[in-house]
This record gives sequence, structure tokens and C-alpha cells, in this order.
Amino acid sequence: MKLWSACVLAMSILFLPIAAQQATSEGFPSTIEAGRAFSVEFAGSGQGTLYIVGPNEMLKRTVTLGSANQLPAGTLCNAGHYSFLLDGGAQSRDGEFDVVPAAQVSDVSFLAKPSRLPVGLHDGITGAIYVFDSYRNLITRPMPVYFELSGQSGSKQVRSGTTHDGSASTAMDSTPQQGVDKFLVRVGDISSTRIIRQVPGDPCRLVMKAKPAGSRVQLVTDPVRDCNGNQVPDGTIVTFTENYGAEQSTADVPLKQGIAQIEMPSRAGATISVASGVVLGNQIRWE
Repeated sequence: MKLWSACVLAMSILFLPIAAQQATSEGFPSTIEAGRAFSVEFAGSGQGTLYIVGPNEMLKRTVTLGSANQLPAGTLCNAGHYSFLLDGGAQSRDGEFDVVPAAQVSDVSFLAKPSRLPVGLHDGITGAIYVFDSYRNLITRPMPVYFELSGQSGSKQVRSGTTHDGSASTAMDSTPQQGVDKFLVRVGDISSTRIIRQVPGDPCRLVMKAKPAGSRVQLVTDPVRDCNGNQVPDGTIVTFTENYGAEQSTADVPLKQGIAQIEMPSRAGATISVASGVVLGNQIRWE
């Protein structure tokens, strides 16, 4: 059985107090907390065989009729809807009950995406959490949850909320500065952290300068940055275009050490422009 080994371990190290719920008319508590000890009592005399069937679990126990029968901690670990059958001859009976997740949070599953994105995106980072007890049951009762995204500069974004059906989610803005941010979630005493790497955005402003280079003209950009002042990564393509009458020459140049430079034909009256992606830079008329 799927979690039998976990149940046996719990039985060996735990002996929690008997569950406080009173037995129903069928002899069973209507609700049992996962992993907790509980007691059942059936009217009659002699002995009977009790069968319990539920999610990934099937148990068989000999019980004494007319007396309280204690089942130790760890007997039932999987939350869900169960059925029982008492084989007691003329005193046989059956019924249903529920096992609910343990009250204590033991683990959280935290999903954060993307792990890498440009700076300055509104609601660009999403996080989702799932809350589990020590038996890996999803804890569906509402619980307060705390999210925090912190950057290298010390700035923080904080969100708080409540889990619904065992989960909660939020969205955060990517920060203005490139670097590594920490995305943390906390439920009770349990926390989990993910790393989010933020990279520069698209070029925001392009400025080039021109100067003679023999029979050619040398074109050099200023350091190319995004709209938050972060230097755009090397390898980003910058396109230079020279228009002269009906002729047009273009050249794609990757950034190196933050700048792009190239030499193009020197033609009096030519118009030279620069662009990167959808961002247009300045134009120069070469005389």
C-alpha cells in the first residue's frame, strides 16, 4: 500500500492522544485526523472483524464488541472518504467516515516562473504554493500565506493572502535593476525560496556618432542601455543603415562591451540611421 511504510513509521514514533470525536451510532467517529489515534465501539458481545477501505488503504482488524477498541496513531494516513464493514455475525453493520488532513503544515510545494526575465515587467513573475501535511495530504482548510520578492538593492515586494483548497498564488513585478532576486513564500513556520534572475530589457535609447576614417566613415554607438539604465547584453544586434540616393546599405553588428561600431562608405549627402529591434536611434547626414 502506497503510504503503509510511512504509517508504520508514524506508529513507532508517535502515540498521540485518542481522537476526541465521539463514535457515531455505527460505532465510528464521523471525522478522523490523518495519523491520529482513534477509538471505535460497537454494541454486542464477542468478537468481530472490522474492514476499512479508503484511498490507497485497506485494513483488517479484530475488534471486541461492547468495548472501546483503540486504533493507534498512524493507522489511517491518507485523507479522503472511507467505508467500513463490521463482520459480527448477526451484529454486522457498515458505514462511512472521512479522514481529514493533519492540522500541522509539514511541507510546501512552491512554483515560481519564469526563472529568468527582463527587468521592469508589471506582474511578470508568478508564484503558486501548495500546502501539505506530514503524510503528503493537501491541507484544504484556509491558511495565511506570505510572499516576498527581494532584490540585491534591498528593495522588497510583499504580498499576503489565504490558501483556498490547499493553494494560493500571486504576481510580482520584476525589479528595475538586473541581478538575482529571491522569491520567498512562508506558511506558518515552513518557508521555501526560489531564485529569479532578471536581465536587462530591450534597448531604450540609441545614440551614434560618426567620424571620418580615410575613405570611409566610422560609426560608433554610445553604451546601449534599457529604459532602467541597465546595460544591454553583448550580442544584441544593432542595425546601421546608409541611404544614398536610390542606394541603401545595411549592416547588422552585435554589441561588444556595450557598444556597436562599424565603418561604412563615406558618401557626401548620405543619411545614416541606427536601430535595434523596434527602437530607432538618431540620424546623421554625412557631408
